[in-house]
Amino acid sequence: MISHAKKEDRYHGFEQGPIRPPSEARSLLIRVTRNCPWNRCAFCPVYKGTRFSVRPEAHVVADIDDVHRHVVRLKELADGQGRISRQELDLHAQNLTEHDQQAFAVAFQWFAGGMTSIFLQDANSLVIKPDSLIRILRHIRSCFPWVERITSYARSHTVARISDAHLREMRESGLNRIHIGLESGSDAVLKQVRKGVDKATQVKAGRKAKRAGMELSEYVMPGLGGRDLSREHALETADALNQINPDFIRLRTLAIPGGIPLAEQQRSGQFLKLNDLEMVREIRLFVETLDGIESMIVSDHILNLFEDVQGRLPDAKPDILAVLDRFLALDPKDQCLFQVGRRLGIFTRMADLDSPKRRDKVSAFCRQYGIGPENVDQMIDELMKRFI
Repeated sequence: MISHAKKEDRYHGFEQGPIRPPSEARSLLIRVTRNCPWNRCAFCPVYKGTRFSVRPEAHVVADIDDVHRHVVRLKELADGQGRISRQELDLHAQNLTEHDQQAFAVAFQWFAGGMTSIFLQDANSLVIKPDSLIRILRHIRSCFPWVERITSYARSHTVARISDAHLREMRESGLNRIHIGLESGSDAVLKQVRKGVDKATQVKAGRKAKRAGMELSEYVMPGLGGRDLSREHALETADALNQINPDFIRLRTLAIPGGIPLAEQQRSGQFLKLNDLEMVREIRLFVETLDGIESMIVSDHILNLFEDVQGRLPDAKPDILAVLDRFLALDPKDQCLFQVGRRLGIFTRMADLDSPKRRDKVSAFCRQYGIGPENVDQMIDELMKRFI
């Protein structure tokens, strides 16, 4: 290390950021940037009060090398079935410096998960210079040539500005999936929540990623338009996705924790949050408007009321609408029961309402805490804040 380097340029060991998509639960997390370069979205609680920075390329390479070294050792320790005895693990760990322990823990977790995918952190790794990202990707592939997927978050605004040639080169170097927070296709909603991008740019970025051969996940946030813009939010978001045809449409229902700009807009009455019933109606309109695409709708977050609102379009569309219609047809007491049971993790799909054991458990909880159709929305808001 150069002695006159700035403190922030010195390598302090393996780093990991605070978040990753649920679908990357088994991925190796490699931190390329710290925090978010935009960090102004009114609905997002992550990274507030933090400064964005790009990690030196040499530090990212050092992290990759550390994990690679530990993976090599783990493979040596493993038997024919990939198992390692606790005694051998403890013996290996005893010889590690404190500086090296985190990299080993990460390598072991990844080893145990099958070592098939890698996720680049933090919020927008594609914001770094393309040549630097391509070198990092190539180094990853040289160390872990068996990896099936390398993924990153990205902003539409960033992707839209990267040349098609650089995007293709990133794909050829191993970056084969990106996650983009579309959130909404409505310019009015995007402006209201300070997303920093418009619908046209969102569509442009999505199409560019697809042309480059990358798998594309677009995140949609039901409820983001509030009551005033709910219909426009549903229709314009579906229209944007119809133009993009992403591989995945991932639903993330809006929740409003304290301390974010949208919470202040809600307190002042400027933003009127949808309740669950209104949210279901909005989602139904959104799904109904999706047309001519083959995307996989995924509902893989506890914030979402329905886990079974998912499937590949167009074939799954009737089944998805049937789930939503079943909820809308329930009497208010059963709607309340499902809302509470889902957020408690007792129900995961509408069919769970047919389980007497699960119904009784949720009913007992509602009786204990005095929850009914008249106050369920307030309780749900409090429960959802705990999941963020």
